[in-house]
Amino acid sequence: MMDEQLLLSGLLWRTERLFHDKKIITRLGPGEYHSYTYADYAKRVRKLAGALTEFGVRPGERVGTIAWNHYRHFETYFGVPGIGAVLHTINMRLFPEQQAYLINHAEDSVLIIDEDQIPVVEQLVDMGIPTVRAFIVMGDGPLPETSLDPVYRYEDVLARGSEDFEFPEFDEHTASAMCYTSATTGDPKGVLYSHRAMVLQAMCLAMHDKLNMSESQVWLEVAPMFHCNGWNIPHTALLQGATLVLPGIHPSDGDYVEMVADLGVTGMNGAVTIGTMMRDFVRASDRQWDLSSLKTMWLGGQAPSRAITEWWEQTYGTHVVQGYGMTECTPQICFNFTKSTLADQGEEAVYALRQKGGQPIPLMKIKVLGEEGQELPWDGTSVGDFWVRSPFTASEYYHDERTKENMVGGWFRTGDVGAIDEHGYVIIKDRSKDLIKSGGEWISSIDLENALMAHPKVREATVVSVPHEKWLERPLACVVPSDDSITEEELREYLMGSFAKWWIPDAFLFVSQVPKTSVGKYNKKEIRAIYGAGGADEVRARFGLTVA
Repeated sequence: MMDEQLLLSGLLWRTERLFHDKKIITRLGPGEYHSYTYADYAKRVRKLAGALTEFGVRPGERVGTIAWNHYRHFETYFGVPGIGAVLHTINMRLFPEQQAYLINHAEDSVLIIDEDQIPVVEQLVDMGIPTVRAFIVMGDGPLPETSLDPVYRYEDVLARGSEDFEFPEFDEHTASAMCYTSATTGDPKGVLYSHRAMVLQAMCLAMHDKLNMSESQVWLEVAPMFHCNGWNIPHTALLQGATLVLPGIHPSDGDYVEMVADLGVTGMNGAVTIGTMMRDFVRASDRQWDLSSLKTMWLGGQAPSRAITEWWEQTYGTHVVQGYGMTECTPQICFNFTKSTLADQGEEAVYALRQKGGQPIPLMKIKVLGEEGQELPWDGTSVGDFWVRSPFTASEYYHDERTKENMVGGWFRTGDVGAIDEHGYVIIKDRSKDLIKSGGEWISSIDLENALMAHPKVREATVVSVPHEKWLERPLACVVPSDDSITEEELREYLMGSFAKWWIPDAFLFVSQVPKTSVGKYNKKEIRAIYGAGGADEVRARFGLTVA
């Protein structure tokens, strides 16, 4: 067989020939869009690659981006790794101190940023980011005044390159991109993705029948492009020639709804909170929105509630899917679908199946280990730690001693706890750090959250462990109501129908919002810290809580 390397430039080679007339569309403002073809895109990517080479960017150097989801940011996805450099997408929702840590740890040599991020980057320079030797600003019009130096306009840099630039060949194990974990505990951990890993992951996502990333799709990429490369959806859309829709700068829930209606979006992916906010926007709007084109909604971060799943399916016929992934796995581990032999079990059984994390995607292996390190059976009830391995799972962190804690014997310890049923569906019980051990017995915060969010008067809910003098830990529920008539007793009685008495949270705090991490997950760490500082009253004060 030919020893052809799996490189991202190979995906672009295919797309610019087969799908040259398909579109990449970026929202610029209400009802206003930038649109160009994959052929146009390929030309600009080649110009960027050539310009960066002329700019002195060398193979292996890290090029950082701090940017929204738009076509220029997407050009860096192939332009930077195309020359053997590494694209480091920086989480723009982190505090400046955290961003400075990432840039310095990665040793970024160039930063490509959006214009609205200039004030933040000026702060970073004041803090000290000594490895950065140049700044490139994306946007239109002349450069705004800034203390950044040297600073260049993205379009001026692009003008230095040639549409005829030829991508070099190199080893497929070369790093292509770099992402950091969201730092729910300790400093973020860096993960380098090889070209091979990203090509294989894109191919695996393209194979999934419920995701159905095909040429006919019009796909809205809501998940931030700084978070695990937008869940690798932009690469998969390009590979398949799907129309890719990018929400642009500072999008709102209403903007997502408008894009679906304007452009006939058929699929989208984003955090569970996005699906909830879009639903609430539609409910509150005085306009009748036609969102019937939207056939697939991939909601991640945590399992979507039954209430949100049923609302979208009953209102618009939108099939809500979920998966299970991590930064360390490029990022997907499992994807959910209903196997044909299990589809006739009845509505309740099928819904219960859809609440699971799904089956491992192709090329992914998974096992569950007990407390003594023994491998547990796939019986749906034997609970332990999930370990995984695949051609797109990290074998080490970037310059981080925590590698030895998590990558052992060729397997990666995910930090998640759960079981696997006889059909290979992963049942996630909790993050190991979020399990609640009350009186020596384990309580799953995820099980309680899923039950609470199925209540018709609950919009969002999270459950955390708090200290208890007798039982050491007890569950505390923070609930965002959708109906002001809700009471603690009502929720307590509701949960008693499904859980043992000792599982029921000691208190239900009704809040106006649940704090979230930079990638849209419930921030249990923050809630626990606030509770530790001042108890339930401090949580109420911080999140605008009202007691029913």
